[in-house]
Amino acid sequence: MSVAAALAFRWDGKRSRLFFRMKPDSYDSESLIDFLRDLRRDVRGKKCILIWDGLAAHKSKDMKTYLARQTSWLSIEQLPGYAPDLNPVEPLWGNIKRLELANRCAVDLGESCRAVCRGMARVRRRTGLAFAFLKHAGLSF
Repeated sequence: MSVAAALAFRWDGKRSRLFFRMKPDSYDSESLIDFLRDLRRDVRGKKCILIWDGLAAHKSKDMKTYLARQTSWLSIEQLPGYAPDLNPVEPLWGNIKRLELANRCAVDLGESCRAVCRGMARVRRRTGLAFAFLKHAGLSF
């Protein structure tokens, strides 16, 4: 199971949102493009700056072609080659791994997926967490 996530912050720092999707196997360009299409729908086409890490699917020819057509609403900022400390989503993963997934001996993949969903719901409810993840990455309002 793989998880794609995006933390979204209003330009004035008054609101944050968490978007995520789980899927079997790994994400590839096609599935990430689908995620971005859903993100665009969810943010109603408002302008976004996307901070990406160095995942190969982020740099593929298909992704570059797709992104070139999205400049009306989406700008990309690429993180350096290996810089998880600069990625606001990394502390999100760590937080869920420390709480909902810690010491879990799941009976099946579904149980793990439900635990991840509970963790994401918890982070959504505690909006200060998203801002803490952003601050941890050295970014803030």
